[in-house]
Amino acid sequence: MVYAKRPFAGPAQVLTYLSRYTHRIAIANSRLVSMAEGKVTFRWRDYAHGHQTRTMTLEADEFLRRFLLHVLPASFVRIRYFGLLANRHRTRLLNLCRSHLQTHAPPPLATAVVAHRCQHCHRGHMRRVEILSPIQVSAWLPDSPQAENSS
Repeated sequence: MVYAKRPFAGPAQVLTYLSRYTHRIAIANSRLVSMAEGKVTFRWRDYAHGHQTRTMTLEADEFLRRFLLHVLPASFVRIRYFGLLANRHRTRLLNLCRSHLQTHAPPPLATAVVAHRCQHCHRGHMRRVEILSPIQVSAWLPDSPQAENSS
């Protein structure tokens, strides 16, 4: 059972917080200053005091403990984009793909829920309520083996 409540600062703050863990490594090599006598010294930014860069020295065990807090559990994957979705050329390549496919860019997310006319009566409006997986769809089809097993 999971207890979840609304974030105090809103959903934008939650996304900002999560993005630190999904798009970055725990600590870049450039922030490591030294490792000597069983201690690790690294640079960090003190946001509470005007974004000042400071150094901190920790025992190697404590440094590793803190570092491992940022390592994802097994089967979790960091979000990375390669190929067409790589950041450097994403806009240009996606536009090129759209031109080859003779399609247009999707509408902005704010207007993504667009009402469409019903294909049967042509009077009512259809809105997407849920996207079904192929397994869910096949269970509804009269000829599917899953539909025969469920009856």
